[in-house]
Amino acid sequence: MKKFNRILLKLSGESLMGEQGYGIDTKRLNEYAAQIKEVQQMGVQISIVIGGGNIFRGLSGAGKGFDRVKGDQMGMCATVINSLALSSALGAAGVKSRVLTAIRMEPIGEFYSKWKAIEAMERGEVAIISCGTGSPYFTTDTGSSLRGIEIEADVMLKGTRVDGVYTADPEKDPTATKFSDISYDEVLQRGLRVMDITATAMCKENNLPIYVFNMDIVGNLKKVIEGEDIGTFVHA
Repeated sequence: MKKFNRILLKLSGESLMGEQGYGIDTKRLNEYAAQIKEVQQMGVQISIVIGGGNIFRGLSGAGKGFDRVKGDQMGMCATVINSLALSSALGAAGVKSRVLTAIRMEPIGEFYSKWKAIEAMERGEVAIISCGTGSPYFTTDTGSSLRGIEIEADVMLKGTRVDGVYTADPEKDPTATKFSDISYDEVLQRGLRVMDITATAMCKENNLPIYVFNMDIVGNLKKVIEGEDIGTFVHA
């Protein structure tokens, strides 16, 4: 039994580094592809947004002297590289996918529209949506919120290296405790780093629930789809 019929899966670029510290770890990439295949075979329609932090992050680039707009555009290109890598891994696993870009990049990917993404999912393809919103000053978190709302996803699944939302950063604070369930308002009031404020506010305004879980543990994506309580559910 599946809990969700159509999902927007947000993957972090940093997670694609695996143990390498930079770039794309083929082992991690193939693990992601296998997990995605597993839930697609359950009949779930899947769209994916991947960050680019394993290659270049616009905001940190701006801190090193890059023009912010150009830095963000470089970050968008990084998301395309990751999207192509995931598309290749899915193809090797026997899963059809379609790379859509928020900035025109034919023939690398098709120019994104809501209807192209939905048509691809309804054909049984995974829609991989890259370049964030296509505009600077917006993160891929906000791009995920926007795309999840547009494609009428049941939920945004935010796959991270942490198993949910905590009172503080569990990697820095050993006393941090995990929420199994939390409202958008509490996330915003507490200043919790689920996603950036713009992304969380968009999900709240459009009633798109968020589920935060650890994607780096093989099998977790299927557990989330089946309704197992392994992460944190953020909702109204």
